[in-house]
Amino acid sequence: MTANIDQPYVYRRRELIEPDWTRLPGWREVTAAQWEDAQWQRVNCVKNIGQLKALMGDLLTDEFYADLERDQAERATMSMLVTPQMMNTMVPATEGAMPAAGVAFTDEFYRDPVRRYMLPVFTDRRTDWPSHPFATRDSLHEHDMWAVEGLTHRYPTKVLAEMLPTCPQYCGHCTRMDLVGNSTPQVAKLKLAGKPVDRYAAMLDYLQRTPGVRDVVVSGGDVANMPWKNLEGFLDKLLEVDTIRDIRLATKALMGLPQHWLQDDVVEGVGRVSAKARQRGVSLAIHTHVNNVQSVTPLVAKAARAMLEAGARDVRNQGVLMRGVNDSTEQLLDLCFALQDEAMITPYYFYMCDMIPFSEHWRLSLKEAQELQHSILGYLPGFATPRIVCDVPFVGKRWVHQVESYDSEKGMSFWRKHYRTSIEAGDQGALSREYVYYDPIYTLPEAGQQWWQDNTDVAAVHEAALAGAGASRAASSADLD
Repeated sequence: MTANIDQPYVYRRRELIEPDWTRLPGWREVTAAQWEDAQWQRVNCVKNIGQLKALMGDLLTDEFYADLERDQAERATMSMLVTPQMMNTMVPATEGAMPAAGVAFTDEFYRDPVRRYMLPVFTDRRTDWPSHPFATRDSLHEHDMWAVEGLTHRYPTKVLAEMLPTCPQYCGHCTRMDLVGNSTPQVAKLKLAGKPVDRYAAMLDYLQRTPGVRDVVVSGGDVANMPWKNLEGFLDKLLEVDTIRDIRLATKALMGLPQHWLQDDVVEGVGRVSAKARQRGVSLAIHTHVNNVQSVTPLVAKAARAMLEAGARDVRNQGVLMRGVNDSTEQLLDLCFALQDEAMITPYYFYMCDMIPFSEHWRLSLKEAQELQHSILGYLPGFATPRIVCDVPFVGKRWVHQVESYDSEKGMSFWRKHYRTSIEAGDQGALSREYVYYDPIYTLPEAGQQWWQDNTDVAAVHEAALAGAGASRAASSADLD
């Protein structure tokens, strides 16, 4: 008989449950047929505080709405857009009773991990260091590496195709907050200048002329916001480029709007593209973005399986590591097991949250990320154990243990790279230079925090952060010249 060994994390299989949306006052009369309709989901997204009040009734207190309104006015880098599918996973009440309306429900709503990144409020944010002094709106310098508009050639053999600047839902921590979504009071968004048909043609032309590229991430925004016929037309032409061997479709909507990926025309279209890809020996995969186990529901699992049955080689998850969302061993493993065991979605990456404005309350230190990576090893199969990575500006993805050196007191980690990007073609020092990534200042020991206070004019830093976040399109474009 196997001994009952006490482990730091205890695995138990959990059945997926679709939360009952009729528990929310505004959806008490919504039928299952409506809920499973993609168009109904899109039309009934929560886009403003008035719509949230209409949905929640007396569940939330006025204090929460005031908190949310202040954040939208003073801090938010993304406008409000939450699908019903995502709203329904906040305070899901799938185990135990629904919290009482008013203070009790509001307290649970404040603590909810999905709410924390989809509907951030002002009191979530740091007041000491709301932005890191070196936070920037295009923190990964993707636009600096555009080969043509919207096509980022950052890695030697891989490119990112930003097909469109919209998503079915807007995440508060979006790394492409300078381009994606509507402008907010703090952020005037950069706009894609070219017509879509011209941009796509330029992307395909560049790929035809650049045989060293074998891997294309088709993203945005979210490809679920492209009419399927348009997306399939682009993919068909992409499959005609002889050197392309991997195509990845990036869509948070597989989780946030699974109804889209369950539509007959989409499933059939994925089947056609997958068949063409297999004939050419090309791998077609779908990458989604799930950050907490509450978001993994039966509809999400059904959509993932539909993509696999249609012929996609794999469905993989790329989450973002965020405080209060998935910053514990238990939260990460619960999510990974739900993805792997119940939805057939492979846990792939967890990215450290990027250094965009007003993101400090979400970001973890490199040390915390390293400890989390260590703590989840040994529980999952190796192929389904996600890598926690730091996306280092000007460098790219690095496993958190690949750091060259780390000053944990000042929160500075130093990294090297082994390839040049397009902006470093003639830079002989690019491969020997050390590049810096910064921990959130509030996570540092007292001596480190004091160093930043002594070496930084705090008022000027806050003013610069506000100015940088609200930079106009003209200022952003000037940065790209």
